[in-house]
Amino acid sequence: MGESTLQDFPQLETERLQLIHISNGHQEDLLKLFGDDRVVRFYNLKPFKTTEDSKRLIQYFESRFLEKKAVRWGIGLKNQKGIIGTIGYNNFSKNHRANIGFDLQPAFWGKGIMKEVLAKVLDFGFHELEINRVEGEVMKGNIQSMKLLERFSFKKEGLLKDWMYWNERHFDMWMYALIKKEYMTNSAV
Repeated sequence: MGESTLQDFPQLETERLQLIHISNGHQEDLLKLFGDDRVVRFYNLKPFKTTEDSKRLIQYFESRFLEKKAVRWGIGLKNQKGIIGTIGYNNFSKNHRANIGFDLQPAFWGKGIMKEVLAKVLDFGFHELEINRVEGEVMKGNIQSMKLLERFSFKKEGLLKDWMYWNERHFDMWMYALIKKEYMTNSAV
């Protein structure tokens, strides 16, 4: 498939979940998600206050997809309306690398949801988008995200000092990476 042929938004599913195109119909869901301080604690977003914040994010996700530079899915429970989180590649380039990001409503933490969708999204990235390296930048202190990436054999490559500038401050970020050949060898997570 690769970046140049990603025409239609890919719909993916797992046993319990569906990964869907985020649309304006999800503004309230995103407000609930990103309006929660616990979700944005390690994120370069200020807590959302209105659905206008959601609308801007949806427009950003859509423009990046139309430019064939990124793909971000809404995470939905099968047979239920709405989304409870998002996951996707913030950027990607065929035969090269991608940066992954994910978030989830706190009511669904600790239920194996991210493990389930991350497996599907990694498989899609390595096989369909033909990515060679998936990177995850994790803010210091975000232990749950670090554990999730390590569970999928991501390697902690080092600390990027003052890597992210947000809200008038610099933040150190841990760089995690998973190479396609390592994923293919260890894909039975």
